[in-house]
Amino acid sequence: MKKERSHILLLSSLLVIFGGILVWINLSPRTRPEFASAKFDGERAYADVLYQTELGARIPDSAAHAQVRVWMQDELEKAGWQVETQVFEMLGHRGYNLIASRDDSPPEIILGAHYDNRIYADQDPDVEKRKQALIGANDGASGVAVLLELARVLPAGEQANPSIWLVFFDLEDNGRIPTWDWILGSRAFLAEYDTLNPDAVVILDMIGDADLQIYLERNSDPELRAEIWAQAAELGYEDIFITEEKFSMLDDHTPFLEAGMPAVDIIDFDYPYWHTSEDTADKVSAASLQAVGDTMLAWLKK
Repeated sequence: MKKERSHILLLSSLLVIFGGILVWINLSPRTRPEFASAKFDGERAYADVLYQTELGARIPDSAAHAQVRVWMQDELEKAGWQVETQVFEMLGHRGYNLIASRDDSPPEIILGAHYDNRIYADQDPDVEKRKQALIGANDGASGVAVLLELARVLPAGEQANPSIWLVFFDLEDNGRIPTWDWILGSRAFLAEYDTLNPDAVVILDMIGDADLQIYLERNSDPELRAEIWAQAAELGYEDIFITEEKFSMLDDHTPFLEAGMPAVDIIDFDYPYWHTSEDTADKVSAASLQAVGDTMLAWLKK
């Protein structure tokens, strides 16, 4: 009887040890259960688009511009991110980049979007509206919304691997206007953080169009864009992430490319309401935000 009991105890011990090995395997960095369970919520991202547009045009030096910064910082901090505001001067204009990180580690991946709006709707078919400021539901708010939702669902602590920075760029959208230029915020960011060496920089811009079709941007890093488009195809979004080149964009990825960093611009530039008064929330789709958010989250998991 004692012999049988010892055998039972030995078997139980082996089962505990074996079970412990399985638990250890399941908790290994590769599977990362907290990351695997993370789900992007396109409806919540769309609510963020609505909030931004309800503030009004977030043009530089406006009340809405200041309000959206306070709101973004609050949302990021509630999600467990630490937020730094980079104040800068470019061409006589003051800008504010928001930089969110989990800790003090340098970024392996930078995800970016611009939050400012264009001062003039100069592409509006109605000449009388060309001096109006943009609401920028797609051109501005959509990229911010996806980054904020990613901030909520990306895991923290030991599961936060790789090190990610979320950067919300200011003063991106006022080129071809006297005393202004394009992409001032991203240029100011790199001027200060010139020692960074991320493995990848991904810019999200105009990714909420209800009729979303994202072509390969010609200037983007070929390997990086191939990874992301392949990930989209795995998820069944090959009709949205189209594996054909179409546009060459000057966007917030440009300064990173110029600095020799692999960067990609995820953008749907076939947007009929670009820089018009009709770039409003009804032109944006939660399903489009979902497709982009799902793709980015799955790509980050690998």
